[in-house]
Amino acid sequence: MIEYVLLAGGVVGVGWLVRRKHLARAGAAPVPGIPGMARQPAGQGRWRPGRVYAEGGAARWVPERGEAVALPGGRATGLRVPSMKEGISINPGSRIVACTYDGGGTIEIAVMPLDVRELLEALPRAE
Repeated sequence: MIEYVLLAGGVVGVGWLVRRKHLARAGAAPVPGIPGMARQPAGQGRWRPGRVYAEGGAARWVPERGEAVALPGGRATGLRVPSMKEGISINPGSRIVACTYDGGGTIEIAVMPLDVRELLEALPRAE
């Protein structure tokens, strides 16, 4: 009988913690920027998590660790789904946007499908 009382107390405690965490997340302000993963230069290196910010028409990639990468004159040059190999490192349901920017730099940014439109507004398509 004591085991059932302890088990019920544990279940109530876990439920309380989960509810508390859920309420804390629901009340939090949304984080600005477009979440995703990027690698620079395009086709090389490791995928790094971070966010794309586009204030004042100037886009920049800000990784979780490391220096921010300005994307002056950034243009999206392609949109594709990840390959099988890339699907191991990034979410296989994401979309990869290949970009170029002034100075000859290239970068690939992987975002979720619902964020593609917002990213393409920040980095318009090349003509």
